[in-house]
Amino acid sequence: MPLPTSTESLPSAGGLHERFVARQPIFDKRLRVFGYELLFRAGPENFFQQQEEASTRAIVDATMVFDLDALTGTAKAFVNLSQSALLRGAARLLPPARTVLEILEGVQPTPEVLRVCTQLRSDGYTLALDDFADDPKWKPLMKLAKILKVDFRALDAEARRSIAGRYLPKGLDLVAEKVETQEEAQEARKLGYQYFQGFFFCKPLMVSGRDIPAAKLTCLRLLKATAVPEMSFREVERILKQEPALVYKLLRYLNSPLMGFRNEVHGVRDAIVLLGEDGFRRWVSIVAMVSMAGDKPSELIHIALLRAHFCEEIALQTGRIRERSDFFLLGLLSVIDALLDQPMAEALGHLAVSDGVRTALCGSRNFFREVYDAVIAYERADWDALSSIAGRIGLAETHLPDCYRRAAFESQLIAR
Repeated sequence: MPLPTSTESLPSAGGLHERFVARQPIFDKRLRVFGYELLFRAGPENFFQQQEEASTRAIVDATMVFDLDALTGTAKAFVNLSQSALLRGAARLLPPARTVLEILEGVQPTPEVLRVCTQLRSDGYTLALDDFADDPKWKPLMKLAKILKVDFRALDAEARRSIAGRYLPKGLDLVAEKVETQEEAQEARKLGYQYFQGFFFCKPLMVSGRDIPAAKLTCLRLLKATAVPEMSFREVERILKQEPALVYKLLRYLNSPLMGFRNEVHGVRDAIVLLGEDGFRRWVSIVAMVSMAGDKPSELIHIALLRAHFCEEIALQTGRIRERSDFFLLGLLSVIDALLDQPMAEALGHLAVSDGVRTALCGSRNFFREVYDAVIAYERADWDALSSIAGRIGLAETHLPDCYRRAAFESQLIAR
């Protein structure tokens, strides 16, 4: 994925660039990322914006304010189209091979809409029908659409089954969206849905009777050894040497041209000296989480890294500078239950984390939890909840777009 060479090349959130963007992954059957739905908001004043203008603004932002490559990498970009945006030709700002155009539920299949959609498909764009519920009004567009997005929360089991039985034989691809549990994901697979959107992959598959593999235990011991206030470098070095793959990742990371060190790093002690204690703690926490991912979707780690940096950015904006490492760990460990397939309280039992982080991740209210909830609201594009939380924690909402962009940049840099 192409990356800027420095944070200076990231767009500013000030003035006309004050835009909010969230992205939600869409997976294939092997849990590889097929695409990202891009969800935009114009700014804190967004509730005054007419819906008809929102789609056009989203497309302009995706092409002129944000870097589409940074948002989606090589995956498809799913972008919503209102009737106004469709007729204005806004979609043509986006590259056909990279884009799936989601025709929103409110679009009316008028002759003009059908003409525009026919031309878009002829020019190589993929069309999807959003919130598809097999309403007869969609019939004129069915010959042009390639993808149907089915809201698993809005339809009952019989309706979901009926859509699969009727449209899969016709060669249409089905996306099960708003899939929140493993059970719903399994149901969609059995019905033949090819793609899945939702946060089911961030939750444990099993919550009892599952042993932790030896390699994951080593990573947990490493996390525990670096989370204590007085870290023993000798103990950390001993644990690292039990997993040669971890040492290799550390040396490869430090010897990368991106780090800019003039001399090659040959051992763990050199790494600790060069990175400093805080930097080394951070690196260990990241590489341990990545190593524990195992057969989990790689997107789970990308989300953990993005959450970690986003929590830290919010902490800095709210004056919690001394606790920045705890906020980073808050975001990073927010998926530890899914990685270990254990309840959060049980998964955290293996680690020496602060009481504030532990309390927040286990669901109780404190400042850490407020920041975590703000990150989740942004992730899900729940803009109303985000505004409410920002007010409670004393965070200027206008700072959030830049916080998110910096977090996305840093998480991509580390995940490469």
